[in-house]
Amino acid sequence: MTMSSPPPRAKHLKMAYQLIVNNFLAAIAVLVVAAVVVVIVVLVRAAQLGPGELLAGRLGAARHAHLFLAAFVVVSSAVATLLRLVRRPRSVYLVDYACFRPQPSNRLPFATFAEHYRLSPHIDDGSFRFVTRMMERSGLGERTYVPRGILYLPPRTGMEEAREEAEMVVFAAVGDLLARTGIRPEEIDVLVTNCSAFSPTPSFADMVVNRFKLRGDVRAVHLSGMGCSAGLIAVEVARNLLQAAAPRGAHALVVSTETTSFSHYTGTSRSMLLPTALFRMGGVAMLLSTSRSSATTTSRFRLAHIVRTLNAAEDRAYQCAYHEEDGDGNLGVNLSKDIVPVAGETLKANIATIGSRVLPASEKLLYAVSLLARKVAGSLRRKEAIKLRVPDFRTAFEHFCIHAGGRAVIDAVQSGLGLADEDVEASRMALHRFGNTSSSSVWYELAYVEAKGRMRRGDRVWMICFGSGFKCNSAAWECISPPARDADGPWADSIHQYPVAITTTTKMC
Repeated sequence: MTMSSPPPRAKHLKMAYQLIVNNFLAAIAVLVVAAVVVVIVVLVRAAQLGPGELLAGRLGAARHAHLFLAAFVVVSSAVATLLRLVRRPRSVYLVDYACFRPQPSNRLPFATFAEHYRLSPHIDDGSFRFVTRMMERSGLGERTYVPRGILYLPPRTGMEEAREEAEMVVFAAVGDLLARTGIRPEEIDVLVTNCSAFSPTPSFADMVVNRFKLRGDVRAVHLSGMGCSAGLIAVEVARNLLQAAAPRGAHALVVSTETTSFSHYTGTSRSMLLPTALFRMGGVAMLLSTSRSSATTTSRFRLAHIVRTLNAAEDRAYQCAYHEEDGDGNLGVNLSKDIVPVAGETLKANIATIGSRVLPASEKLLYAVSLLARKVAGSLRRKEAIKLRVPDFRTAFEHFCIHAGGRAVIDAVQSGLGLADEDVEASRMALHRFGNTSSSSVWYELAYVEAKGRMRRGDRVWMICFGSGFKCNSAAWECISPPARDADGPWADSIHQYPVAITTTTKMC
């Protein structure tokens, strides 16, 4: 899906319009500041005059009441500004992040995938044809990864294998992050972990504390059952704890992953085979702080906004991604046919909220005009003739990280937001290289952008995630320190091969 570029004249008119409208509020602010300066000058001049001169009318039309009112306005404004600065929440920064990089022994090429399903005693011919046809159109490549237990025949997907996978992913990502940042484990004040399907006792948070010997007073939280959007929820929880319950300059460790061993489905229900075919192993560890820089680290991104949308009050949305047993007692995630329209409705609600915070005034005005035109159109036929304008989010963000839940997910978001192919390149390439890694997928996409050397200081990033419930969560980041070339990142051994053309079908057998 390639968007055609506008003609030069239209492009220049659009730029002129944006320049005028987006700077209108700035011009008003300058006038307000100028008025305040004039009032201050008048007050200073009045203070230099004696009482007799004031009574003699040396200030002309100005009277004591006017001076008192002006002084009251200036002092009130100063106090209100000071209170706002004092009560404003502390900014939260992303110091760095590290994505899990699987070993070659965990690779699952198409041929192996097809062979395992063909030899599985649980899969009939119809289910095998369905799964292989789905994989041919999935957008996944030949170098995605699964835990070792799934590579066995039959697959080993018990508690022991799930815990082994979790420890391998989490310990590697956290260890890499601590090495990159130079932060010692005892310097971590907040710990937030998330994994949706696998929730063992002790929890993931306890697992991290035990392995890396974090302090006994660390504020540890684990999130489960929140789906693929749990990573951004974990970031919000860490942000809130840093702002409300931690000293200035504190550090928060956030770990996001999904354990595919424990959620591997072995039945024949087609609605439950889809997640098993698309999900792959992956994870990410992030270090957040309320300090922009310290003696040992310099933060790389500032967290600007987090917007969460939840439609669980509606039964249709609540049940569209449901963890349950099939008719034969096999446990898996059931994706209903309503998931696509539900995701679209939830996305619309989410972008309406974040759009009001990040879009420039020029885009807001155009959207308001199109909405007003539809309101006054009258008849249904006339309303249908007037299309509601979709805001151009490329005026607010330079980079887009859309949850790599599948090819259809990326296509739908690209179409709905009017994005170009280069805007969703990172999402498609992350899906091709690593598959659907659940809550960590957007971080593999951010790593792709940085590995390509496209991130610049001041660039803004929009992360969009979907999850069960149904949820759509967004996070807006601003780059404050561009990265150096990452020799150890998840794309280190393959970035030179990307981007690749995503074919419609790839014959598996």
